Amino acid sequence: MTQKDLKAMSFEEYCRTVFDAKKIFEKPEAFKGYTAISTTQYILGPSCANYFAELGMETIKIELPRRGEPMRHTTPYNEPFLYPLSRWMPDKGTGLGFFGANHNEYFLAVDFHKPEGVEIVHRIQAKTDIQAENYRPGTFDRWGIGYRQAAKINPRLIYIWMGGFGGWGPGRVRASYDILGQAQGGTFSITGMPGPGQGHPAIGLPSKHTIWLADYWGGMMGCFAGLAALWWRDNISGTGEFIEYSQVHGATRIIEGTIPLFARYGVVAQRWGNWDRQLCVHGIVQCGKPSYPGSKIPLEAEPGQILISAPEDGDFAKLCQVVPNLKALASKYAKYDDRVQPKAQTEIYTALEEWAKDKTKEEVWQIMEKNDINSQPVWSNKECSQQEHFHLRDEMHWMDDPTFGDVLSQGLPYHLSDTPARHRWVFKPVGADNEYILQKYCGYGLDQIRELEKNDII
Repeated sequence: MTQKDLKAMSFEEYCRTVFDAKKIFEKPEAFKGYTAISTTQYILGPSCANYFAELGMETIKIELPRRGEPMRHTTPYNEPFLYPLSRWMPDKGTGLGFFGANHNEYFLAVDFHKPEGVEIVHRIQAKTDIQAENYRPGTFDRWGIGYRQAAKINPRLIYIWMGGFGGWGPGRVRASYDILGQAQGGTFSITGMPGPGQGHPAIGLPSKHTIWLADYWGGMMGCFAGLAALWWRDNISGTGEFIEYSQVHGATRIIEGTIPLFARYGVVAQRWGNWDRQLCVHGIVQCGKPSYPGSKIPLEAEPGQILISAPEDGDFAKLCQVVPNLKALASKYAKYDDRVQPKAQTEIYTALEEWAKDKTKEEVWQIMEKNDINSQPVWSNKECSQQEHFHLRDEMHWMDDPTFGDVLSQGLPYHLSDTPARHRWVFKPVGADNEYILQKYCGYGLDQIRELEKNDII
């Protein structure tokens, strides 16, 4: 297709053409030829390395032999669906919790507590561009495979350490997880339902998010920093560097204006549940009827919810014409400054939910769409997985995985026209690529590899 043809297209046609999911594997990869090491566990570090692999780096996941890293053994469902865990443990599987952060990687099983294992890690580090690691601070340094040792072997290595509190300071020795990072970082304090003092009748409590937002966000930030260091090395310095990422301070980074708000005015941010502290109407409305009556699935048996967004004065006036229960409030809360107050929001949303109590979320959505009011039903994972829009854009796709067969996976939420990221496989069993990696990066022969396996090094 010529540039003339592309220029003649509408913008939608142009996007559909240049981001065509069917042509992803015909195009080059942005970081083809680069190598990354993932000495990581759980989600924070693995997600960082996963992003490198999606962008084309040959990414080597190094785990302890046989059982692999702990995330393989976490819920949901405690391992029954994806088999095998490893060829040493054929009766064990890998839990679906491992699914989201290990795409496209090669899997090497090495006991790096032993001298022979340290030697293997050093040989791979010598030929690597970038490494992600998220053990407790200083652990790899004590074991002789941290940045200070690796930099002597390979001065061009970029080493990303990700942990809870940073490598120095009073909190450095503490272990951290996503939930702890959010608790100390401040995000939990403003996530959840408001209390009576905020004009709401419910007793307010913080609300834990079911997924690991701080981990996936942190992995993305680690990847971002690593790619910046890679550009600096390749274009300016010629040498690698050490990168530190704090999960706790990453959580603080995303609580936006609440920090300067307190510093300047002494205001302590409050929870405001499913509504918005700065916009109204701009929140989740509880409907009265379930979308799947009779379903035995608890979430489907519950009445649905829908986002309704009409924050501008004109939008709110239109909403008041559509929802009879709001008509009496149209003049009372015609202006933004009045509408955004806690007492006003409680009155407005109560009226909306009274109107929606005999409707499903789909019925409310249809009414909003008909009247050009921005809205969106709250979808479950089931509903997301069945959306034509997601599949059409390759943001949800079926993969014929070489190990696990047909699996449904989230695709990439970003699209590059010339060097698209991609998924080749979801992950592999522990040690699946031992021979390939040890021959390519360490120069070991098959007899030597068998001896290492016999001695429980790999």
